[in-house]
Amino acid sequence: MLPIAKRVREIAGLRPGELGPEILASTEPLLLRGLVADWPMVKAGLASPRDADAYLRRWYRDATVNAMLGAPETEGRFFYNEDLSGFNFYPVRVRLDTVLDELAKHLATTPPPTIYVGSTTIDTALPGFRAENDVDLGARDALASIWIGNRTVIAAHYDLPDNLACVAVGNRRFTLFPPGQQHNLYVGPLDFTPAGQAISLVDFARPDYARFPRFAEALEHAQVAEMAPGDALFIPSMWWHHVQALDAFNVLVNYWWRQSPEWMDTPTNALMHALMSVRDLPPEQRKAWAELFRHYVFEADADTAAHIPQAARRVLGPLDDDAARAIRAQLLKRMNR
Repeated sequence: MLPIAKRVREIAGLRPGELGPEILASTEPLLLRGLVADWPMVKAGLASPRDADAYLRRWYRDATVNAMLGAPETEGRFFYNEDLSGFNFYPVRVRLDTVLDELAKHLATTPPPTIYVGSTTIDTALPGFRAENDVDLGARDALASIWIGNRTVIAAHYDLPDNLACVAVGNRRFTLFPPGQQHNLYVGPLDFTPAGQAISLVDFARPDYARFPRFAEALEHAQVAEMAPGDALFIPSMWWHHVQALDAFNVLVNYWWRQSPEWMDTPTNALMHALMSVRDLPPEQRKAWAELFRHYVFEADADTAAHIPQAARRVLGPLDDDAARAIRAQLLKRMNR
C-alpha cells in the first residue's frame, strides 16, 4: 500500500434520499459511510459471494455485456503492453451470466485470471435491479452503471461527470488526486487508452521513482478512501482516481451526472482540437492564443463583452441549445473544407 496519510473526509448517518447539494456539489471527495448499507445487494454480498451471484441472477434476462479478460500474471491490473502499442488484456462481448459463471469458477483460484465487466448500464443489463438498490439524486439526470469483477486494478484517471460510487459487494480502495496533478502522474496517450480515459502510467503497487520521480509529489496531494460494502464515495468532476477491488467477487454501482446543460460539448473535444490547431504554433503565436483563451474562456466575466450591444454579442453572449447547434454547424463546415 502507498504511504498516504491523508484520508478522504468521512460523513456517516446519511440515507440514500438525504443527499443535498452540500454533498453532490462538493469540490472535494467525500466518503459516505454506510449510505447504501440497506440495499439487498449489499446484504447478499455480506452473506457470501454465492449469495451475491444469486441475487444478480434474479434480475438477469439475456443481456450481453462488454467484459475485459486478463491472464493471471497481470495481477488484475488493466494496462498497456510493454511498448504501449497494445494492451495486456482483451475485450469480449459476452452474456452476463457467462461472466458470472467464470467468476464463480475462479473464486478460490490463486492467482485467478482477471475478469471484469465495467460501466454497464443497469437498466439494460439488470432490469428491475434499481427498484431495490438505488440512490435518490433528485432532478439530476444520472447514468446508473454497474461494475462486476474479481480482484482488479484500474489505473488513475479522471472523469468529466461528477460520480457517486457505491460499493455493493467486496472492499475497495480509492486513491484520489486533485485536478492539476497530471504533471506528477505521468499520463499516457490521450487517444489510445485502455477504456476511454487517459491513465497514469505509474504502477501504484510498485512505483518506479527513477522513471517517475514526480510521483512522490503527487502522493503529497493524494487522499485515500478504504471502502467496505455499503459505503459510497462522491468523486467530483476531474479528480484523478485509482481504484482497487480487493476481493474475489466485487460489485460497484455508480452514478454519473454533469452540472452543465446537455447542449454543452465535452471539453475533451476542445482539447483535441487545440492539440491539432494551437500546440505546434510558433511560440509567440501560441502565447497570443493563450491570452485569447484566457480572456474569452478561462477568465470570461460580465465585462468581457460589455462593450458590445447585447443583441450583437452572438457567441459572446449567453449560449443555449440553438446557439450551440449553430456553432457546431459552423465548425463542421469549416473543418470539412
